[in-house]
Amino acid sequence: MSERTPVERWQAELEEAGELTPEIVGQISRIHGDRGVRAIEAVGENRVKAYRDFTIVVGYDDEYIVEDGGCTCKDSEYNLDADDPTDRCWHVLAVEIARRVGHVDYHDMWYSEVRELL
Repeated sequence: MSERTPVERWQAELEEAGELTPEIVGQISRIHGDRGVRAIEAVGENRVKAYRDFTIVVGYDDEYIVEDGGCTCKDSEYNLDADDPTDRCWHVLAVEIARRVGHVDYHDMWYSEVRELL
């Protein structure tokens, strides 16, 4: 069995703990920097929302679709290396964290319907 990467380690520890402990917050912050801190804040502010078709993270200026480890934000599109697991936008990190601590706001409706109302 191969050694876990730092990202796999915090993910496994968070999965097991089911909550953000100071140690896990420290790991996420060290590995992901400001993006990790923003992700933790978004989870705490209940800004990760799951619909039937997409998971959304409510950002500061818009809502971003997070799907299969990718995101519709400009940071993901222009700045990040998809092959580097430590290089993720804060929206993707927020979804990864929220799912592991059971802090996703579920809506039994299609996101496309919600967007039509906005």
